[in-house]
Amino acid sequence: SLNLALRKAFSLYANVRPCRSIEGFKTPYDNVNLVTIRENTEGEYSGIEHKIVEGVVQSIKLITKGASTRVAEYAFKFARDNNRSTVTAVHKANIMKKSDGLFLKCCRDEAAKNKDIKFNESYLDTVVLNMVQDPTQYDVLVMPNLYGDILSDLCAGLIGGLGVTPRGNIGESGAIFESVHGTAPDIAGEDKANPTALLLSAVMMLRHMGLNEYGDRIEAAVLGTIADGK
Repeated sequence: SLNLALRKAFSLYANVRPCRSIEGFKTPYDNVNLVTIRENTEGEYSGIEHKIVEGVVQSIKLITKGASTRVAEYAFKFARDNNRSTVTAVHKANIMKKSDGLFLKCCRDEAAKNKDIKFNESYLDTVVLNMVQDPTQYDVLVMPNLYGDILSDLCAGLIGGLGVTPRGNIGESGAIFESVHGTAPDIAGEDKANPTALLLSAVMMLRHMGLNEYGDRIEAAVLGTIADGK
């Protein structure tokens, strides 16, 4: 996809998805306030697939120390910069001992360098169960690519869906911010488009650029409008 090509071209290694309950937009969950950070360049989405024999295909999950360390390091920095207290590494190292085991080791190594931030580690299936029971127990979660793709959409569902969820793709020398839902061509011309996700993504961009005052003003306007039921 074009999205994947851009991530690889600009080495956008961290996919950052904040999920926070919005006043005036009621869902079954209250007080959700968490962030998923997904490794964005490898894992099951590395695109390494081939046919072994007729009827048998193989897809290779690529995990590297460099990419895993980089996203783990970013997760702890993000937590510190945003006054968050806990980073949880999400994995399946009990089954994929080599690949997820390496990812988890890199997270543990970074946790040892960031003693001011609490560190937890949890199996993906356990996180999914706990998330739908009580999402308030999570703060910042960091995980490999595929797990992040699935879990971040689950988290979006807790606060109302993709239409209210922003996203940032962070790289070493650039960043791309976008609404999660894409262009939604199926509703083009129907006056149904919800600008919330795009506006909140712009807020993320402004804060990434250090323009916090402008980001705060736009966020206050968006959330205030929703809270007022407009």
